[in-house]
Amino acid sequence: MTTSRPFQQIDVFTDRPYRGNPLAVVLDGRGLSTEAMQAFTDWTNLSEATFLLPPEDPQADYKVRIFCPGRELPFAGHPTLGSCHAWLQAGGTPRGEFVVQECGAGLVRLRRDGARLAFGAPPLLRSGPLPEEEAEVLARGLGLARDEVVAHAWCDNGPGWRALLLRSAARVLDLRPDPVVLGERFVGVAGAHAAGSECAFEVRAFFPGPGGFAEDPVTGSLNAALAQWLIGDGLAPARYIASQGTALGRAGRVHVERDAAGTTWIGGDCVGCIEGTVRL
Repeated sequence: MTTSRPFQQIDVFTDRPYRGNPLAVVLDGRGLSTEAMQAFTDWTNLSEATFLLPPEDPQADYKVRIFCPGRELPFAGHPTLGSCHAWLQAGGTPRGEFVVQECGAGLVRLRRDGARLAFGAPPLLRSGPLPEEEAEVLARGLGLARDEVVAHAWCDNGPGWRALLLRSAARVLDLRPDPVVLGERFVGVAGAHAAGSECAFEVRAFFPGPGGFAEDPVTGSLNAALAQWLIGDGLAPARYIASQGTALGRAGRVHVERDAAGTTWIGGDCVGCIEGTVRL
């Protein structure tokens, strides 16, 4: 039976509406089938939609199911921040110091720093340098000479990101990916901004999508994995801001911090853009 359900559309990793990465959030997903959730996600034409549910784990404050076009995801970064923001805005009250989200990947802790939210990055499933032949394919697929790649690594935290570090943010912004060469790869690229800039790195994320090769405006999972690699290898400070979305006319800002306990926190502002009901 179709019912009206509370709905919000949140812009994530920005404090300015329409400059980050949008997320559709259905605040009451009870009674919806997986097929109905997937169909609604595909209809929104957004990178992800989420559905909030009562928690099953007694440690969690709420449960979320995360969908992108064509499939369900166990975890994703910008849906985690946007869903938590929507839950809090709708009157959700955490039981403890942290907000605890239950999702397909397990329990994810979120902390609040004023209006900004941050999630603890999940562990990498695969790390270490890429095979040399893989690094060469990525360089060719991005229109780079091999010697323009300063470093490379597996950054797999669910999405199997392959990551490259370039010498400059300007070179990152110049990239023109070749979908034929890159194929089914999930590719993340970072390059340093000039010393003294607001942001330490410029980031771009490329991946295969239903309509062909796509670029994500601002990507929590990639930035989480990049931070674990770059900070761990001494290529980035323990605290920095990354910009992403510039090439798409966005102004995403990802706040990264590794704390004394070794947890890497990925934070961003969220702002509501649409609020009302949706019929599902």
